[in-house]
Formats: sequence, structure tokens, C-alpha cells
Amino acid sequence: MLTRALLYFHTVRFLRPAQIFGSLWYWLYSPVATDRPAPSLRPVISSWVSSPLQKPAMHASDKIFILNEEGNLSDRKCWNDPDKEKLWLYTLHYFNDLNAADASARADWHRVLIQRWIAENPPTEGNGWEPYPLSLRIVNWIKWARQGNELEPVWLNSLGMQVRYLRKRLEYHLLGNHLFANAKALVFAGLYFSGDEADEWLAKGVSILVKEIPEQVLDDSGHFELSTMYHSIILEDLLDLINMALAYEGHDALTYEVDSWIQTVQKMGTWLKIMSHPDGEISFFNDSTHEISPNLSELEAYARRLGVEEIAGIKNIKDRWSLDNLPASGYIRLEKEQAVIFLDVAKIGTDYLPGHAHADTLSFELSLFGQRVVVNSGISCYGNSDERMRQRGTAAHSTVEINGENSSEVWSGFRVARRAKPFGLNINETENAIKVSCSHDGYRRLSGKPVHNRVWKVTDEKLIVTDHIKGQFNRAVARFYLHPDVTVKYNREEELGTLELEDGKIVDWCVSGGVVNILNSTYHPGFGLNIPNQMIEVVFDDPEVMFTMNWEQK
Repeated sequence: MLTRALLYFHTVRFLRPAQIFGSLWYWLYSPVATDRPAPSLRPVISSWVSSPLQKPAMHASDKIFILNEEGNLSDRKCWNDPDKEKLWLYTLHYFNDLNAADASARADWHRVLIQRWIAENPPTEGNGWEPYPLSLRIVNWIKWARQGNELEPVWLNSLGMQVRYLRKRLEYHLLGNHLFANAKALVFAGLYFSGDEADEWLAKGVSILVKEIPEQVLDDSGHFELSTMYHSIILEDLLDLINMALAYEGHDALTYEVDSWIQTVQKMGTWLKIMSHPDGEISFFNDSTHEISPNLSELEAYARRLGVEEIAGIKNIKDRWSLDNLPASGYIRLEKEQAVIFLDVAKIGTDYLPGHAHADTLSFELSLFGQRVVVNSGISCYGNSDERMRQRGTAAHSTVEINGENSSEVWSGFRVARRAKPFGLNINETENAIKVSCSHDGYRRLSGKPVHNRVWKVTDEKLIVTDHIKGQFNRAVARFYLHPDVTVKYNREEELGTLELEDGKIVDWCVSGGVVNILNSTYHPGFGLNIPNQMIEVVFDDPEVMFTMNWEQK
């Protein structure tokens, strides 16, 4: 009980008063859904510009494939099926398939599903009336309508009711990407409809964004939850807002906002370029995986269709280092010849909103010859399961675990108590090498007050990762997770190993200061995906362990 109490204390003490009062308000106040005709539609100036398309989800009128799991839509219980994970049910209520690839071929199915949703989800009841799925569904229905699909009068009235209810259930207790999604939905509805009520929705949405964009977008243009996936989601949200605003150009509420949104998009796009691997997909830090948000090329193409100036490229200087330091976010990208390395020297996220944080401090990812080699494990689930806890834990990342504990106290599905704070960052760049050193204090809470220091030294054809632990510890383990396409071998007698990449290239590696084990694990490049991979585990014999990789092609 004491341990649990301390977890709560060290979690709640970081919250803002608005979150605490917002939580009380959210759970004590039960608004009703107002059923009256929707406002009339506002005339449009220009057509909707196509946004990035997801993979089709509906494979039949009664079959849907969401988050790599199939669901049956034949029964009304599908909307709140207790056998399905919460995120799966949320995603069902988003109606993403309305705006997926080849959606027009499924228009008849979509019309039936919209009608069913209205009939089978009574106002305020079930998952579909919670603010986050409510926000995403409002946007998707309006996007669908803006692409030439007519919303019947009953559907418009339902949409109006949903917006009115959302207006009373804004997620001030959660803030972050949730409140951003709420505001986006209000702006969409406020522009789509007309009249005093719609103008109030629009004004409220814009007022939230005016406050939240400077709060959520850091000085280096990273999203403050420090997840590459959520950064991409917010970037797409801003592009959608620009798209909608241009369709109703000239509205007073947006006069001073669109130019600001465009500038923010351009800067966030540059950040995303820096944090994407050569394969064009995001690196996995904190809650990040593929398939949830568009990738870099899709977002760039969307921006160009909107007439947004092309996102600036990252540095690429021949025969010299390309070093991109994102100091506000706490990430560093190093690029030299065939190697691209991403370093996590960051806090776990903004103090009052660590829900998508992992205990991954001082982890890193590495691509060689355009292929991922060293990775973090990604995510395959949300919720409160043991697997969710494992995937958030230090042991699921390419970093060091001490005494079997997490560097930050991640718990429950989205909670963090005491947090690791990095310190002592030093970057030393020479003509032939670059060295980055950083420590964190996440383990000082343990007996012996151990401190983990990691040094990455990179040359043209070599990476040396040196881990040093200052203070007393019982057991320390460094882990280096490998992409599923990488095959690892280790000769224990010679203390030498190799990595064979997908294209047959060989990388040599060795370890000093610890005992090496090659273990099986799982990699999670999408929700519902558990792909076998391997991991190099190094159990410390000494306070210092050195892991060396050499990719010189002989």
C-alpha cells in the first residue's frame, strides 16, 4: 500500500491544477446531448484537397480490419464489445475508412454504417460518445462530406448533436493531443456549419489552438509529448486545419491564424525529417509505431497539394558530419557516410503529461546502408496489460537497466511517477569522429544511488557505445535490440560477433566488460503486431561495458 501511495504521490505532484479540477469536473458533470436541428451549412470557397489515405479497413459490409485485428460488424454489440481492446473500439468509432484509399468503392457500406451508428449508439452512451473518438469522427464525417458525399438531414442533425456534446466535454483533464483533437473538431464543425452556434464552436476551437500550439510545439518544433508518432499526428492535424480554412477563406476567426499554422507546419516537417530513418519512417521513441500516422513523404505531398512551401531539408554535407541537435526535444541525429544514428538524451516528455512516455532514456536507434539495425521495440497495444507495461519499460529499449528497475517509474497504462532527468550532455566533434556523452539520474532513487553515463563515439565505419555506472548496483544489463531483418551470430570463445543485414552486408561487433547473451524477443512496428527479432544482452562484469560495431566492407 505504501508503494502504491508513493506512485500516486509522485505522479499527481506533477499535474497542473487545471488537470485536477478538470478531472473532478469531467467525472462529476454529466451533460445531456441536445437534440435539435443542426445549423445550416456554410457556403464553401474551394474544394477539399485530398489528405493522406489510410489502408482500407472494411473488407465487407459487416467485416472490418482495425489495428491488425478483424472485427465483425453484424451485431450492434460491436460498438462496445467487451472482448475488444479499448483502442480497437475507439478506432472503430473514428470512421477512418470513410477517408481511406478507394473509399468511393465502399460508399454504400459507409452510408449503412453511418445510419447504424446513429441508431445503435444512443446519445452519451458508450465508447463513441467519449470526447476523443467523438472528435475524430466529427472530422472524418465532415471530410467525407467535403469530398462530395451528401450527409442526409438525420445525419446532419446527429452531427450537430455530437458537436454540441463535445463542446461540453472538452478534455482539459488530459490536455495535450486530446485537447488538440477536440479543438480541431470544433474548428471543422464551426466552418462546415453556419450561424451563431457554429461561430461559437469555431471561436472556441481557435482560442484553444491559439493557446495550445505554442504550448505543445517546442522551440525546436518537436511536439512536447516527445513521441515521433504523435508529432506526425499533430502535423497532419495542422495540415487538415489549413485545408479546411482555405475552403472557407476569409472568415474573420481565421484571419491571423492560417499563416501561423503554415509556418508551424514547415518547422514541424523539418523536425520530422530529422527524426525519420532513411527508409522514410519514424524512429521509435516513447509511444511510436507505424501505420497510425502518415509518414514523412505522405505529409510532404499533402503540404505541396495545399500550396504550402516545401519543408526544408536537413543538412547533408559531403565528407563532413551531419549533426542535428534538437535541444528542446532532447534528440540528436548523427549522419556519416552509411550510418544514421538517433540518440535519446531527452526528458520523458512534458512534466504534466507523460502518458505516452517510455523509460527509454539514453536509448538509441541505428540505420546502416539505409537499413534499420539497432532499434527500440515499438508498441503493439495500449491499456493496462502486462505487455503494455513491458513495452514501456527500460528492458524493451536499447539502453541500460539497473537492478531490474525502470529508469523512470512507468506504471498503469499511461502513468509515470519518478522520472529520469538527463544531465551533462557534451558533444565533441572532430574531423574524423564525433562523441556524444550524457548521464541520467533515474536510478538515484535505488540503494547505492547509481548513475548511468553513456558515450557514443562514431567514426566513418565504427560505433563505440560505452556505458559506465557510477555508484553501487547489484545487476546491470545493456540491451541492443536488432531489427527483424538482421541476423546475429556470436562466437563466445573468440568473443566476436557478426550482424548480417537484409542485403547480405556484414557488420562485426564485440563487447568488453560484460557477459554476452543472444536472446529472442519481439518487435512491434504496428498495433497488434508482434514480430520475432533478436537482442544482444550484455550483463555487466565491471562498472563499464563497451560495445563496438564495425561496418567496414572488406
